[in-house]
Amino acid sequence: MNLAELGEGLRRSRGILHKRDIAGVVAALGLPGVDGVAGTQVVVGDDCAAIADGDGYLLFAIEGLLGDFVAAQPWFAGYCAVMVNVSDVYAMGGRPMAVVDALWSRDAEHGLPLLQGMACAARAYGVPIVGGHSNARSDGEQLAVSLLGRARRLLTSFHAKPGDTLVAAIDLRGRYHDPYSFWDASTEAPSTRLRADLELLPAFAEAGLCSAAKDISMAGVLGTALMLLECSGLGAVIDPAAVPAPAGVPSARWLLSTFPSYGFLLSVSSEALPEVLHRFARRAIPAAAIGRCDASRQVRLCSAGEECLVWDFDREPLIGCGPIGKLAA
Repeated sequence: MNLAELGEGLRRSRGILHKRDIAGVVAALGLPGVDGVAGTQVVVGDDCAAIADGDGYLLFAIEGLLGDFVAAQPWFAGYCAVMVNVSDVYAMGGRPMAVVDALWSRDAEHGLPLLQGMACAARAYGVPIVGGHSNARSDGEQLAVSLLGRARRLLTSFHAKPGDTLVAAIDLRGRYHDPYSFWDASTEAPSTRLRADLELLPAFAEAGLCSAAKDISMAGVLGTALMLLECSGLGAVIDPAAVPAPAGVPSARWLLSTFPSYGFLLSVSSEALPEVLHRFARRAIPAAAIGRCDASRQVRLCSAGEECLVWDFDREPLIGCGPIGKLAA
């Protein structure tokens, strides 16, 4: 792969453009550190809002679905709305508790496949839909879903450390929903397997094997790595060729825009790395060391003797959330 072209493609990708919009929201709201419930601090910029509560944390996740996706594949959009929230909660070391949704549709008939997709995902992941808002007299279909979870010990985007290894773990037993780059390894998988695979993440947190993680989003593997590194105030050298990938998929599509149903980046110490990789292997989930974190605040791609600088956080923020107001892991 041509690293310069890959780096340029990353900067122009739709996922990165969407993520860059976050910086304006952060600035307008005066984030990332804000006072939360009962004087606790909410750290903004992660997969979920995490609020200290007793001996753990309440986790709040929300996702709004792109309008063209909802229109083209309503059942799968409904399924994804629940699935991606579940992934966000597990990415932070939590377990999902309940889902609510907000659905607008032209009429009940057009809203039905979205509801059916949500219900199917709720059954698959074992998380109940407990309420929400509906409007069946709108001018089109729109969907947003929110999920409540709880963590005993957090994985965050703010706790990667220099010297940690970046690990990518992706379930490759799936397929694309063309023309979209959603890699579906969920809808045809046994529910028991889906839940057990996700349980690896809170188990890592509770065993102290990892303290920093993020689920791979529409920004792809490389864009997600940028967000994690920015929040931790770090840089890294990443080998894109080391990322687990299915045969026959172009590197640019896989690395820059693919949104896997099960895909996580973890920042792991050298001592914990063998056990983390072993646990993924035991679940038949491909996982590999793809890079190393450092204090440079620059992200470089390096493969086959070539190297390319793709981001310098000292010169250019991405989502505008830096390493402040960290929650205790």
